[in-house]
Amino acid sequence: MGFEDKVALVTGASRGIGRAIAKALAEAGCKVAVNYASNRDKAEELCREIHEAGGTARAYPANVATAAEVESMVEAVTGDLGPIEVLVNNAGILRDSFLAMMSEAAFDDVVDTNLKGTFLVSRAVVKDMMRRRFGRIVNVVSISGLIGTPAQANYAASKGGVIAMTRSLSKELARYGISVNALAPGFVDTDMLAGMNPKQLEPLIKSVPMGRAGTPEEVARVACFLASPENSYMTGQVIVVDGGLSV
Repeated sequence: MGFEDKVALVTGASRGIGRAIAKALAEAGCKVAVNYASNRDKAEELCREIHEAGGTARAYPANVATAAEVESMVEAVTGDLGPIEVLVNNAGILRDSFLAMMSEAAFDDVVDTNLKGTFLVSRAVVKDMMRRRFGRIVNVVSISGLIGTPAQANYAASKGGVIAMTRSLSKELARYGISVNALAPGFVDTDMLAGMNPKQLEPLIKSVPMGRAGTPEEVARVACFLASPENSYMTGQVIVVDGGLSV
């Protein structure tokens, strides 16, 4: 797919969808920067797996909601691996609660990580992409940002904001050879899904036309195409991978 020796930064890559995307990009030939917020052991375990498979990966800690940490991470990645040509903004958190009971902190934490974090990392990476006149940005969002889900006012707002940002940046950056697309998974078999209340989760899974949750690898394959040089004429789009749930 034309990834040989390209440098990819994947945020929130120590587990779940981010982990699968990082592995898929490494298998395709990218040198992968594995960002994590706190789970150092899982991030380093992923890097070992990639190395054992013949790939290149290094782990980089940073809270994507903190500008100084983001800038330091991007500087370190560029110094270690080279200019970042692929960015996957995957870092995200949940703080689900019905609106009447949602704390201000729960709202702020989710918006800061999911929305502000996407802004901060994109801003730190995009200047070099503009100079090089090439780049691929993939923002991992959610169908919650498209159709809304109960008890996720904060999460849906954050992901809806990233979708709007994706469309805006796609028009802003297209003339520099940079594509910006969003990938919206539905229910995917990750730790985040496992943490949901089973009584809430069971009817949701039953509502998926394909009758099951997706796998991180299924999402990663789509992310790889969006991040690849082969994706030469698609930008500003939201690609939904949800087993038909949002149809």
